[in-house]
Amino acid sequence: MDATFATGKELQKMDPVFGQLSFDDHEQIVFCNDKDTGLKAIIGIHNSVMGPALGGTRMWNYNTEWEALNDVLRLSRGMTYKSAITGLNIGGGKAVIIGDAKTQKTPELMRKFGEFVHSLSGRYITAEDVGMETKDMDTVRDVTPYVTGISEERGGSGNPSPVTAYGVYLGMKAAAKSQFGSDVLDGKKVLVQGIGHVGEALVEYLTKEGAIVTIADINEEKLYEVAQKYNATIYTGEDLYSADVDIYAPCAMGATINDNTVNKIKAKVIAGAANNQLADENVHGARLQERGILYAPDFLINAGGIINVYAELANYGKAEIMTKTENIYNTTLEIIDYAVKNGITTHKAALTIAQNRIDLRKIENAAKK
Repeated sequence: MDATFATGKELQKMDPVFGQLSFDDHEQIVFCNDKDTGLKAIIGIHNSVMGPALGGTRMWNYNTEWEALNDVLRLSRGMTYKSAITGLNIGGGKAVIIGDAKTQKTPELMRKFGEFVHSLSGRYITAEDVGMETKDMDTVRDVTPYVTGISEERGGSGNPSPVTAYGVYLGMKAAAKSQFGSDVLDGKKVLVQGIGHVGEALVEYLTKEGAIVTIADINEEKLYEVAQKYNATIYTGEDLYSADVDIYAPCAMGATINDNTVNKIKAKVIAGAANNQLADENVHGARLQERGILYAPDFLINAGGIINVYAELANYGKAEIMTKTENIYNTTLEIIDYAVKNGITTHKAALTIAQNRIDLRKIENAAKK
């Protein structure tokens, strides 16, 4: 092996995709490159048993291509289970674009990305995620019909963030009911980490109910703006994971619950919008359970966004979007109950129920052939 070219733990011992720890029998990984626009993207299709793979596009300034690959593998897998647990007839997929969304995203880049999406002939349908706006989805729509989350002016469902936040808020209330005996959040101390589109909307819901909200974000300008708007407190301590709060709501990037943080957390409930909050879902899920911390599975309670954009495919309106999102409350209680009865973590309980639905559909699909 030529050491000049071997990188990334010797290219995972020369298994750069299938050898990734995050690889979970994904059906298809597509690497997209365009010299003229500077586009470098990865599309991951995890599972299409329930239907075409639907999931947003994230633009992030990853340190390495390995980080980007790992992220799209984890995110696309999460979308499979998110849609299945929510009862939607779609599969799981995701896309990441490597780059700074503030300085490198252009209409030309987005159109070129749309062309790559179109080349998959509907196996993957994209939507909005971190670093993306509704207008970007409109640009993608110029070159392909395989996109959701387009503006209401163009017949779409618009920005999914408020609906995502509403589902997280309801999932948090359900977890609070189970952990504290009441779903009333008035007076509860909640730390919201990440105040982007979803995080800010969650802060608004919490503030209106009377929760005592503390916020944290890497964007100082946004911090002060949101703090002033909702009378929230900005976290100024050295280690937010050990903050004295009742509820921790991770709403930024994933894997914030890891070896370094899992034993520091003082909150008794974790319920947030971020995807893949557990760095190792088995190890860290079990540790939270041992410590008596109730974890509301991220892919369950943050499903409001996918419910919102799925409406464009299933042709249902705002009323049904909200009804389906409100059901996250009941499903969260059911998952917690299932976990207790079976002596497993809430994350494992949600995965099991989602996988059972996928397995049943697989059998039904085979019978039709």
